[in-house]
Amino acid sequence: MGIEIANNSGMNCDEDQIVSVAAFALEKMGIHPDSDLSITLVNEDEITKLHVKWMDLPGPTDVLSFPMDELKPFSASDGPGIVGDIVICPQFAEKQAVSHSLADEIYLLTVHGVLHLLGFDHAEPEEHKVMFALQDKTLAEWGSKK
Repeated sequence: MGIEIANNSGMNCDEDQIVSVAAFALEKMGIHPDSDLSITLVNEDEITKLHVKWMDLPGPTDVLSFPMDELKPFSASDGPGIVGDIVICPQFAEKQAVSHSLADEIYLLTVHGVLHLLGFDHAEPEEHKVMFALQDKTLAEWGSKK
């Protein structure tokens, strides 16, 4: 996988592990290994601007996903593509990380973002069940290998 990461958040994050969990999630979902993904860590001001601009929702959020080639799971036979962009706000994530570490929250948000890029959603109860089960399973499998 070609995964680029930029940390513009002002917070210290383990970029290598973020790339690792993203690559693992993409591989698990059968995305062509030559596909590209971009991950950017931003501060609350920047995520708020993006949240308002792209989602028309006020205030900051934890993660935003911007799909590019609309790749679908297990579509590696379609060849490589641009998966898209994930934007994560560690400052916002830190507020949510009450039962685990900030690092674990960022890894969770990374997998969550990857799943959104691949067409998964959680607006409806059944979608939520499927997406969050896949997210939890992916994180557990990655965690057992790191």
